Amino acid sequence: MNPRLAAARALAAVLSGKASLNSSLPAQLDKVEDRDRGLTQDLAFGTARWQPRLDLLAAQLLQKPFKAADADVQALLLIGLYQLFYTRIPAHAAIGETVGCADKLKKPWAKGLLNAVLRRAQRDGEAMLADMERDPVVRTAHPRWLQKALKAFWPDQWEAICAANNAHPPMILRVNRRHHSRDSYLKLLADAGVQAQACAYSRDGIVLAEPRDVRGLPGFAEGWISVQDEAAQLAADLLELAPGQRVLDACCAPGGKTCHVLEAEAGLSHVVAIDLEAKRLVRVRENLDRLRLDAELIACDARDTASWWDGKPFQRILLDAPCSATGVIRRHPDIKLTRQAEDIAPLAALQGELLDALWPTLEVGGMLLYATCSSLPTENTEVIGAFLARTPGARELDLATEAGLRQTHGRQLLAQEGGHDGFYYAKLIKIAASRG
Repeated sequence: MNPRLAAARALAAVLSGKASLNSSLPAQLDKVEDRDRGLTQDLAFGTARWQPRLDLLAAQLLQKPFKAADADVQALLLIGLYQLFYTRIPAHAAIGETVGCADKLKKPWAKGLLNAVLRRAQRDGEAMLADMERDPVVRTAHPRWLQKALKAFWPDQWEAICAANNAHPPMILRVNRRHHSRDSYLKLLADAGVQAQACAYSRDGIVLAEPRDVRGLPGFAEGWISVQDEAAQLAADLLELAPGQRVLDACCAPGGKTCHVLEAEAGLSHVVAIDLEAKRLVRVRENLDRLRLDAELIACDARDTASWWDGKPFQRILLDAPCSATGVIRRHPDIKLTRQAEDIAPLAALQGELLDALWPTLEVGGMLLYATCSSLPTENTEVIGAFLARTPGARELDLATEAGLRQTHGRQLLAQEGGHDGFYYAKLIKIAASRG
């Protein structure tokens, strides 16, 4: 299959609100030649990354918007525009190959339209975009609701956040301290001719100078390393793990933090890792098996403690709560298309419900680490503030890290070009059982 057609079909599912690229793209990648998989991924993810900007340009170029049934043609147009403005693909190839895909969609009427619009974009697009730069949606390539939210919450940082969201993320490794120290693994990389350096905040983190196939790095199959962003790596040490503890990892998939907890403290008595969907736990089990680690995996709604909790209290709880994922847009740029402003309040309500439900499973003296990959205080410091106000037995503890910015509650890490993702942490201690 033509890589442009494969990317358009994956992107059309996202534009139609039926899927994310993580769910729609793999099936399309299976249909292209191996040599075209990288191009297909770049076309899909790159177009999603710049979609807010490209979509406004397309609206200027079109006489009328596409019908809902023609999301695939809309996706093809956006992919064509992405090639013209963000790749080194020659314009004649970008236009010709993209237009030719209309026949495969069984929409030959679209060929003339795509050809005319893309040729006009080739001729006038740069000037049109320059005229549109006054619009912050065009300038930042972020949907208007998100651009406004970031500007309101982070008036001094919002443009840097947007720039980081639009940049390609670095590849960051987590060294399994059961096998190697970070310094010893850095030496192995140097011996293999791989340029890398230690992360600034995670004691196990290494950032590679250039992304590469992790399977070709020393000891991957043996479990010496995993791929995990530096911000996510902070969780294990912030939990202050110790031998004999029972640990709960709520909302655990895909299991990176579960594995890191087990790597960081070999003497834990028991680790329970839960997630809402059983199919997501398959990935968690695969990660555990590769690292030769084990945890009790349970598919359930974490809020329904009667269905999964055995009544034995936990000394540590990691709640990596479902969120808008606005801190990891650079890794999942289709978030710009799939997330809407009206999603945030329900997510904040869910986060509060999870805190309320899990708190009784924590023993007095135990700690709960709350985390999200959101950059929006609505899901972070505001959620923690509200929980503390309604929970007399909860107190906040300082976080032992210099990463991020201190907030009214917790610390906010903002996405950094070449560095960590956007993330939030707050740590709570249970000083008394809840009354009533």
